[in-house]
Amino acid sequence: MAAINNNQTTPPTNIFFLSSYFRSLSKTPQRLRKRVLATWTPEQELNQMRLRSGADMKRKLTWFDLIALGVGGMLGVGVFVTTGPVARDKSGPAVLVSYVIAGISALFSSLCYTEFSIKIPVAGGAFSYLRVTFGEFVGYFAGANILMEYVLSNAAIARSFTEYLCTTFGQEDPNAWRVEVDGLMEGYNMLDFPAVALIFLLTLSLCRSTKESSMLNTVMTIFHVVFFGFIIIAGICYGNTENLIQPKSLAPYGVKGIIDGAAIVYFSYIGYDSVSTMAEEIQNPSKSLPLGIIGSVLIVSVLYCLMALSLCLMVPYNKISSSASFSVAFQHIGWKWASNIVGAGASLGIVASLLVAMLGQARYLCVIGRARLVPSWFAKVHPTTGTPQNATIFLGFCQASIALFTELSIVLEMISIGTLLVFYLVANALIYHRYAIKTNNLPIYTLIFLLLLSSASIGFSISWNLSHQPRWGLVLFGVCMMAITATFQYLMSSGSVQDRENHEWQVPFMPWPAALSIFLNVFLMATLRKLSYERFGVWACLITLFYLLYGVHSTYQAEEIEMEMEGDGGGMREHCPNSNGEQSKVDIQVL
Repeated sequence: MAAINNNQTTPPTNIFFLSSYFRSLSKTPQRLRKRVLATWTPEQELNQMRLRSGADMKRKLTWFDLIALGVGGMLGVGVFVTTGPVARDKSGPAVLVSYVIAGISALFSSLCYTEFSIKIPVAGGAFSYLRVTFGEFVGYFAGANILMEYVLSNAAIARSFTEYLCTTFGQEDPNAWRVEVDGLMEGYNMLDFPAVALIFLLTLSLCRSTKESSMLNTVMTIFHVVFFGFIIIAGICYGNTENLIQPKSLAPYGVKGIIDGAAIVYFSYIGYDSVSTMAEEIQNPSKSLPLGIIGSVLIVSVLYCLMALSLCLMVPYNKISSSASFSVAFQHIGWKWASNIVGAGASLGIVASLLVAMLGQARYLCVIGRARLVPSWFAKVHPTTGTPQNATIFLGFCQASIALFTELSIVLEMISIGTLLVFYLVANALIYHRYAIKTNNLPIYTLIFLLLLSSASIGFSISWNLSHQPRWGLVLFGVCMMAITATFQYLMSSGSVQDRENHEWQVPFMPWPAALSIFLNVFLMATLRKLSYERFGVWACLITLFYLLYGVHSTYQAEEIEMEMEGDGGGMREHCPNSNGEQSKVDIQVL
């Protein structure tokens, strides 16, 4: 009746809404106690949660599509955005080693993602894995951070696209196609309209069809890999090995510089978790996901290392350009014609990586909307295209706004810390899920192990950064980590026999891969600058405030009221009005 007399009741409805909202705020402590640690089962994530999107996403992707998406998503990001600045200012020619370290860490993290994505093949990625394991707030916190990483990294990629496009058409100034505006703060005064146009076009493509977007990515990725081969062969054949040790040495900034560089180039691997968000659109998740996630990480790691080596062979590290590094490198060896080709190929690779990243970010927001932690409008899947159009359009607008104003260097400072934190949490979640949830082991033992492992990792990282202190701390904390992990493996059962009987793929040699992932992510986080932590702290406060003011109340009304309905009606099936007793789609609208 309220909908029929909508025009007559608008003022009272608004007053009622505010009154109801303030009453909800007064109940925040009670609702926090109920919701912060509230978990869902994998079955609920797979079935009940998906109903809230209205339509299902269409299962059209194969394992080959996943590898192409993973490779396309990662290639172009690290090599063309971070390699030049890291080689010049952090690692020197040893940037190759930085990529090896970051790749090993990414491989361990990808193993954790793979096992979770098979057990919970939904579009939520890390958000869903952590919500099922550690509860609502941890899942929300990780999801909000990974969304920030996506938006910022996509903005950085789009601005880098403009720089390489300039070199494609013979412009030596990377800001040639940007518009400088007097009166704006430095770092925000170079407006990048080509980057905005690229984001707009890709947003339209992603709203239309996932499969067609995947086919477009596959074509671009094939050309891109061929183009990578050209750069690698040219650099190795026509480069100078003297550049690896001149003007100072292979590692002019020392081992610390190599590690600091690894923390920054880790940003290059953010694309592989996009593959896990495709789980609802894969034809055979149990087979395709391990091949797609792990295969793409291994392929990209090899190509990254060869590309970094090629760059450092062509140009001494202190002469590498911080923008459009590879195009300028070819100019340095006298191949100006190749510089234009490199600009075109890099632009193509950046488009492919941006396409995949935008594909993944929308699915994260869609599943967070299903959980009602953000407005349910973001969870809607278009019934015809099978894509989360609302989430895609909204995030496209956000990253276009950042790409228009913000310089690349400012954006890069904020990216790696959130990615490392989420990967750290996923590794912890895998150990807890394997050794506490799936077995009869007391959870407290697993929690103590995770606390001790993280503490030892932090101790090792602090000892590493205190260069003026004796190195005995490194040995002490390193031995502690190995002893703690070995003792835990000996004493605790993981329940893996039952899963192998069900033919489920699992991470081998547990808990070592997940423990190493925890250590490496903590270690790399400890190398980041203070400014990164300050900006991360501001973002953490903002998303926590949003959870307190909106998220916890929205999920309380959606989940708790639904549970009351089940209790009052003797189960959801009996409560639903369907005459045949089948479960209907329930979408509770939250005030």
